[in-house]
Amino acid sequence: MRVISIEEINRALKEDSAAFVARTEEAYAAQIRAIAEDIRDHAEQRPVVLLSGPSGSGKTTSAQLIEALLDGWGHETHTVSMDNYFSSFTPEQAELARAGKIDLESPNRLDIPFLNEQLEEIVACRPVMLPKYDFKATTRRDSGQVLQRKPGEIVILEGIHALNPEVIRLPEEQVCGVYVSVRTRVEVDGEILHPAYIRLLRRMLRDNVHRARSYAETAGMLQSVERGEELYIMPYKHRARFDVDTFHDYELSVLKALCTEEILQLPGLALLQKALAQLEEMDEALVPATSLVREFIGNGAFDQ
Repeated sequence: MRVISIEEINRALKEDSAAFVARTEEAYAAQIRAIAEDIRDHAEQRPVVLLSGPSGSGKTTSAQLIEALLDGWGHETHTVSMDNYFSSFTPEQAELARAGKIDLESPNRLDIPFLNEQLEEIVACRPVMLPKYDFKATTRRDSGQVLQRKPGEIVILEGIHALNPEVIRLPEEQVCGVYVSVRTRVEVDGEILHPAYIRLLRRMLRDNVHRARSYAETAGMLQSVERGEELYIMPYKHRARFDVDTFHDYELSVLKALCTEEILQLPGLALLQKALAQLEEMDEALVPATSLVREFIGNGAFDQ
């Protein structure tokens, strides 16, 4: 288990923040390159990549970075988000979800038969109309985008349930599993900040903009999200061929600069708030457009 202290982060920022960002980005890029090379070398046998990880782990950017490398090497790659296969909510279900009375982490939120039907078509190189889920309206629609994989092309399927064999029913020999999450622990005055709180902070900032959720609403879902991870994600992480740490050593300093007073006063987040109070702030302008951190603060190269 890797541990980094608040003091180490602040020291690196004060010494040379640009160099600190560059080192951090290269460490992450090295993990991504190693995975992309393996996928490239086994593309004929394993054309489907199943990329999983808990909420706020950086699955979307990880998938896009792998795709960019493979495309650059001449291996056409398509990334498909499992989020777009959620079933639409009725108005009554949407109200229950806002009240915390629906398990949003359950694989039953997915339209599993439809998802597997489309996967079989994609693997067979037949055209499919991809869906698009509108999180603000909690409704699934046609995206208008047709995907038809050609022989030899790669598909990356990313989502929290990607490694669950009850959800994705493709033969084992056709897939390569990748698990991404925040693995680094941050030390705050001798206490260890659990990665779940780093992912929570990422989600609070992202969901407020892209999913119309208040900071308090996202924070209030923490217990349900953690329960879902234990039930639906962790039991299948062993199926991954690769395990990636998505923590960026400078990220909390950037996230701090974007935090509102509301976030800093939310109950139940004392250690996270203590860490933020002790951290030096960093200007988000130093964050590269292709950084995974951009998935949560916006203005990234992969924003849709």
